[in-house]
Amino acid sequence: MPLCRFALLIAAILVSPPVHAESSKDPHVLVLGTAQDGGLPQIGSRSPQSERARRDPDARRLVASLLIVDPRSGTRWLIDATPDIREQVERAEGHPPTRKTRGARPPLFEGIFLSHAHMGHYTGLIHLGREAYGAHKMPVHASARMCEFLRKNAPWDLLVRAEHIQLHPFQPGEPVQLTPDLTVTPFQVPHRDEYTDTMGFLIKGPRRSLLYIPDIDKWDRWKRPVEDLIATVDIALLDGTFYADGEIPGRAMAEIPHPFILESLKRFATLPVSERRKIRFIHLNHTNPAADPTGSEARKIRETGMDITEEGQQFSL
Repeated sequence: MPLCRFALLIAAILVSPPVHAESSKDPHVLVLGTAQDGGLPQIGSRSPQSERARRDPDARRLVASLLIVDPRSGTRWLIDATPDIREQVERAEGHPPTRKTRGARPPLFEGIFLSHAHMGHYTGLIHLGREAYGAHKMPVHASARMCEFLRKNAPWDLLVRAEHIQLHPFQPGEPVQLTPDLTVTPFQVPHRDEYTDTMGFLIKGPRRSLLYIPDIDKWDRWKRPVEDLIATVDIALLDGTFYADGEIPGRAMAEIPHPFILESLKRFATLPVSERRKIRFIHLNHTNPAADPTGSEARKIRETGMDITEEGQQFSL
């Protein structure tokens, strides 16, 4: 490993909140992807980040997704079915090691939670159909509006009618019980809701909790101060789609409003260090220079006490 990269890695370890070691019995969240909907490299992109990812497989990022894992019961749940679901199922292999499967088509998960109907968050469902895995009654947890979208629009309606998936509408603010001490609570956030509403998720385990907001328009467009939520959790994985304004050539970024990481750094600068250390940015666009963990932008983030989410990280619950 080059000396400069080694030094940056050591700095990240010293500044960032610890990634808690998991025992074989601990429920936890496994990060299966960290990129914006198009992944990294993105189709047709000639951004430095995409070109680097083409040269170096270690620089690739799959589309943002989480796996909730309970080794005690041998169960797991997926947060968002991305275009990269095939590779993410491979990454989920052996998580948990206590998982028992039976039959020719064992359920890939105990259930899937969907945040909204943008391409990076639900289109992986297509692989559950008859042309691919041929799942049987895979529970899909989503808002009433998202369930209606899947039920009434092709090709998703065929997944429902052929019983490859089984829709389970949830209510924002009401916990979905996974096990006696493991819950997922959806909550609505402002976003470009062309087809459905958009959800964030609060994941609570027996000892710790994790906040997941991969998509939101701007922090000040939400009536709820995000700092209030951060204060109630141990880890906060937050929308880091873009680093700064002007990042996408030829497109007006007001059309795709997300909190720029620079805006978030400024907003959260007044939080105590203990609160800032909870925050890790996720859902990085192919143009986001912070996708390079050795770059100056990632270093600037780490210097504040915050960090970038890395694929394969595990967070204890």
